Amino acid sequence: MSKSETARPLPLARAGVDRAAQHRLDEPWLAAAWSHPSTKVLPIAGGEAFVVDTGEGSELVLLPSFEAPQGGDRYFLGIDEDGVCYFALAGEALPGRLDGDARPAGLREVGGSLSPRDAGLLVHAVALEHWHRLHSFCSRCGHPTEKAGAGHLRRCTSCAAEHYPRTDPAVIMLITDEQDRCLLGRQAIWPEGRWSTLAGFVEPGESIEQAVAREVLEEAGVRVGEVAYVASQPWPFPASLMLGFTGTVAPGGAQITVDGEELAEARWFSREDLRAGWESGEIVPPTGISIARHLIEDWYGEPIPQTARW
Repeated sequence: MSKSETARPLPLARAGVDRAAQHRLDEPWLAAAWSHPSTKVLPIAGGEAFVVDTGEGSELVLLPSFEAPQGGDRYFLGIDEDGVCYFALAGEALPGRLDGDARPAGLREVGGSLSPRDAGLLVHAVALEHWHRLHSFCSRCGHPTEKAGAGHLRRCTSCAAEHYPRTDPAVIMLITDEQDRCLLGRQAIWPEGRWSTLAGFVEPGESIEQAVAREVLEEAGVRVGEVAYVASQPWPFPASLMLGFTGTVAPGGAQITVDGEELAEARWFSREDLRAGWESGEIVPPTGISIARHLIEDWYGEPIPQTARW
């Protein structure tokens, strides 16, 4: 895999609609858009939506607005190049059974098999739904808040403070040593054999490069030298933005000492180590929608074999 291929859109970083933020405060426009016969609505509940499996992947089940369930919170998601408007409709539960082969599914299951349009719509909707569920009250005065801005802000009913969806930046990194081995770790709660790149949240007052070095040192005892940004993608589990990096070990800093909290184990892996582990089933690679898999594949030089145990 060449470096240029790393720039390809990651599974959850794809989009096929213009978010058209200029319309979010225009209530007459939003009302007209909702009632337009071409408008499509995505019902969502608990991070899941209805999908239909096809021979090429999965597709979201989108309803005309006149067929959408009554009630729920509407979130304006955007407009495609044909002028079709898209809304999410969040409820306590998905509507009753739909005709055909529709089934409920979440991003972890189908995020990588959706089209760019559908992946972008579902990521956007899932992130907004979760944020609204957790921000019913004002953090300034404690009074109830109400949805505004077509689902992209909440306004306090008492002090009028405006609250916007939060995004928590997190770094995820593939570190290599002087022998060009990569550093992978595993958490005790992961399935047996699962190994992945290290990751962690950016702390207040910290640059992302500093976060990379700190997290690797805290979790594995390894000292990082140079780091380089690779790619990012939203990770709404529940509200992160994953920032992918590569990095090299600082001179004399390759000794591993795991913290025993974030990581149960950490090891340096050569390409031959990983290949043998994938072939034997002893090593389980990261899931397909994670940046971790793409970082590993880019370093490895080719896609992880489909025969690997997932």
